[in-house]
Amino acid sequence: MSSSFYEIVMLPDGEVVLQRADEKGEPLIRINFSEEALYYLREGSMDVAKAMIDAGIDAVEELGHEPAAEEEESEQRVLH
Repeated sequence: MSSSFYEIVMLPDGEVVLQRADEKGEPLIRINFSEEALYYLREGSMDVAKAMIDAGIDAVEELGHEPAAEEEESEQRVLH
């Protein structure tokens, strides 16, 4: 069984991505901050991106233990 390693990378355009370390395929996660957000974050944008990815991984782990909710037949916009 092979295991994959992942890395968090800031691309030249400022986008932060979570990708496989071998860089094969599309990034799993993309994070783009607006110019206004970058102004307030300053050098902390990578730390915030890492925290967002960590929180997402934690949420996925928790969802894996909950029974799946039945999906509604009609597509609706959901505000969270």
